[in-house]
Amino acid sequence: MYAQTLPFPKHTVNNPPLKQHHKVAISPKSQLGFFNSCQRASVSRISSRKCRHWAVIRCGGSDIKQQPKQEDKIDDSYYIRRCVELARKAIGYTSPNPMVGCVIVKDGKIVGEGFHPKAGQPHAEVFALRDAGDLAENATAYVSLEPCNHYGRTPPCTEALIKAKVRNVVIGMVDPNPIVASTGVKKLQDAGIEVTVGVEEEVCRSLNEAYIHHMLTGKPFVTLRYSMSLEGHLLNQLGEEAVECGGYYSKLLQENDAIILSSSALAEKSYFPISKEPGANQPLKIVLLKSSNSLIQIPALKDNVASKLLIISEKDKSLETQNGSEGIQSLSFDVVSLLEILEHCKHQGFCSVLLDLRGNNMDFEDLLKEGFEQNLFQKVVVEVLPFLCGGEESALKYLDLKVKAKKLTSFISGSSVLLEGYF
Repeated sequence: MYAQTLPFPKHTVNNPPLKQHHKVAISPKSQLGFFNSCQRASVSRISSRKCRHWAVIRCGGSDIKQQPKQEDKIDDSYYIRRCVELARKAIGYTSPNPMVGCVIVKDGKIVGEGFHPKAGQPHAEVFALRDAGDLAENATAYVSLEPCNHYGRTPPCTEALIKAKVRNVVIGMVDPNPIVASTGVKKLQDAGIEVTVGVEEEVCRSLNEAYIHHMLTGKPFVTLRYSMSLEGHLLNQLGEEAVECGGYYSKLLQENDAIILSSSALAEKSYFPISKEPGANQPLKIVLLKSSNSLIQIPALKDNVASKLLIISEKDKSLETQNGSEGIQSLSFDVVSLLEILEHCKHQGFCSVLLDLRGNNMDFEDLLKEGFEQNLFQKVVVEVLPFLCGGEESALKYLDLKVKAKKLTSFISGSSVLLEGYF
């Protein structure tokens, strides 16, 4: 499942003549690798994952596989959900590739499992086949995303499965990448392997919603996030639990390739967003310089933080650093535009961007108007804090909006309520 940044705006995926949950042929081949640790996956990426304490993503064989419990309903759905849980171990590391997990099952037992740890490294099927070794022959391979069928930075996973002589392959969803799009399914079928497609497809789509959007539109998946009081005023703060390890905001930072902030994010260290998930790959911080001041002072930053900072300004603004901070990137436009920012992110190979309404809210007014008018937002996350207060003026207040969120769900996040929906 190797991903590329593609230039075209849209692509329609044509599936092979294969119905959902429909099996087709017979034949064998396989061999895998990775460690285990997982339970059933949840559809919600924000609400259900607890903080996992590993600082490094590692793949390697494990002699002891976590087998299903007696009370579990063991079927294809169970193993695909297991694949999703394995795939989640690489959150924040695979972009622009998708997150993928693979499980090899033989005679009712898991004999191998793996996940794709990072772009450029072997795919989930390869690790799982290494883990299973000779036991992969005549086994069933479960994979959350269609195996790739082309040479990129790694060889095709379809060839690895065929060579390992697996008998069956169960796939969560077809890969929307046009250079894959059902060709992996066909290659396996042509080799005589029985293929099942579309098991727990919604769960698999939720896992890679940013990747899917990026493949189908050529644009980054944009999430709008803000906090508000009980009476609906925009608040310039987060719940205490949100920023800690396992908190929803810390996870959002881990999941997204970039985050757009107001320049006031640099004024106080408490605003500067850092994911506290162990070993998290920090997003690029894109700071907007849109206020009336022609000068912004950037405090001294560590090299690893400064290299992840991009200042975007209008051409009449200037930058000044304190204590010699170096490595900070900057871009200037005649007019700061969300479309221009997303275009830059696209060229960087980013699949996901978080627009965080904190700091000087009026910095976001034009971007919000543009985003809603041009349908640039895909998702919204709102933290409702348990406060009744006057709040601050909101850039949303001045917009004539009639936007309805779809698939709206709510979760408890510490002492706050979290709302999540899609546009």
